[in-house]
Amino acid sequence: MDWGRPHNSEPRRKTSAGDDQPTGYQRPLVIVTILFFMWGFLTCLNDILVPHLKSIFNLSYAQVLLIQFFFFSAYFWFSIPAAKIVDWLGYQGAMVVGLLTMSAGAFLFVPAASLASYPLFLTALTILAAGITALQVAANPYVIVLGSPQTASSRLNLTQAFNSLGTTIAPAVGSLLILSAAPLALEQIKGLSPLALQAYRSQQAASVKMPYIVIGLLLVLFAGVIGKSKLPRIASAQHSLGEQLNDSLWQHRNLILGAVAIFAYVGAEVAIGSFLVNYLSQPGIAGLAMKVAARYVSFYWGGAMIGRFIGSALLRKVRTKRLLGLCAACATALLVTSILTSGQLATWSILAVGLFNSIMFPSIFTLGLAELGPLAGDGSGLLNMAIVGGAVVPLAQGFIADRIGIHHALFLPVICYLYVLYYGLAGSQPNSERILSTVTHEPQASLAEVRTPSREIESEKWR
Repeated sequence: MDWGRPHNSEPRRKTSAGDDQPTGYQRPLVIVTILFFMWGFLTCLNDILVPHLKSIFNLSYAQVLLIQFFFFSAYFWFSIPAAKIVDWLGYQGAMVVGLLTMSAGAFLFVPAASLASYPLFLTALTILAAGITALQVAANPYVIVLGSPQTASSRLNLTQAFNSLGTTIAPAVGSLLILSAAPLALEQIKGLSPLALQAYRSQQAASVKMPYIVIGLLLVLFAGVIGKSKLPRIASAQHSLGEQLNDSLWQHRNLILGAVAIFAYVGAEVAIGSFLVNYLSQPGIAGLAMKVAARYVSFYWGGAMIGRFIGSALLRKVRTKRLLGLCAACATALLVTSILTSGQLATWSILAVGLFNSIMFPSIFTLGLAELGPLAGDGSGLLNMAIVGGAVVPLAQGFIADRIGIHHALFLPVICYLYVLYYGLAGSQPNSERILSTVTHEPQASLAEVRTPSREIESEKWR
C-alpha cells in the first residue's frame, strides 16, 4: 500500500453549513476506534503492575512509580519523531509502525519476567509506550479531521469512550491474571536467601508472561489488518517533510497552553489511578485487600467511559470549552472531598473523579488543534509530548506520599485540575477568536484585520 503523502480522493457531500465533507468514514472510524481500545487497555494494565511489582521487588512508592515515569516519558521522547513518521508515511503508516513497536515491547515482558529484572520491565514498558505514542500522534488528529469540524470534539470523545472501555476492562483482567498469586509478607521476604529471593521473584513475575504474549500476537495481527485496509487519506491535514509553511506552532497560543493542560490532566489522572489500589487498601479509607481493591479501579476508569459516551452527545449542543471547565471544577471538588474525609465518602468521591475526567483529554486535544490546518500532525506531536505529565506528576506524588502519606498527597492532582479549569475558561481561545475579541473595542478595524486567512475552518466550528 502507498503510505506516502496523501491525496484528496474521497467523495464529498454538502453539510448543513454548506461545507464539503468526505463521506464513507464509518469503516475507518471503527478501525481507528479499535486502536483507541487497545492502547487504553495496555495503559491501564500499569495500574495493576504498580502494586504487583511493588510487592515482588519490595519497592517504595517513589521507586515503583518509575513504572509510570518510564512509560509516560516515552511520550516526551518519541512524540516528535512520531509526528515526522506521520509526515513521511502518513497517518496509516504511522499506525502500523506504532502497533509493531508495541508488540516488541509486549514480547520483552517474557525475558523480564524470567530474569525477574525490574530494569528490564521498565525497558519493556518504554518500548511499549513508544509504540502507543506513535498511535496517539497519528490517531487523535486523524479522528479530528476525518469528518465535519463542527463535530470533531464529539467524534473524538466517542472514540475515546472506547479507549476508556479498555481502561475499564484492564483492571479486572489484570487482577485475575496478574494478581492471582498471593505475595509473601514483607517479613517473610526479608527472611529469604538471595537464591530463594530470586526464585520467588521469578515465580511471582511469571504471571505477566502469558497475558503479554497474547497481547503481542494480537498487536502483530492488527498491524497487518491496518496495513491492508484502505483508509481515507486527507492531504489538507498533513504536509510533507521539508515543506515550507507560512505558519508556526508557536503562533497558536491555544496549542501551547493546551500542551500544558494535557500535561496537567494526564498527570492527575495517572497519579490517581496509580495509587488507587494502595489508597483503597488503607485502613482509614476502605481497608480492602489488594486484589479486591484492583477491581474497584474499574469504577474509576468505567466512569470515564460512561462520561465520554454522555459527553459525545452533550458536545453536539454545549461548547467544548464550557463543558471542559465544568468537568474540571467537579473533579477538583470531588478530590478535595476525598482528601478531607475518610471511609466510604473518601472512597467513592475519588472513584467518581473518573466520570469527570472523561471528556478532558479529547476536549483539550480538539481545542489545542483548532485552526492548525496542515500543522495538525506536528501539533499532535507537541500535545502528545505533554503526556509526559503522566510520568512527572505520579513520581512527584510518590515522593510526597512517602513523606506525608497517600491520603494528603492528593493535593497535587488538585492543582492540576485547577489549571485545566483555567484552560477551559480562558486559555483555549484560538487565534481568530482572540484577535476578534481584541479589536472589538476598535471600530476602525476592518473584517480583513481579524481574519486568519491561512486557516480554512472558523473558530466557531471548533468551540
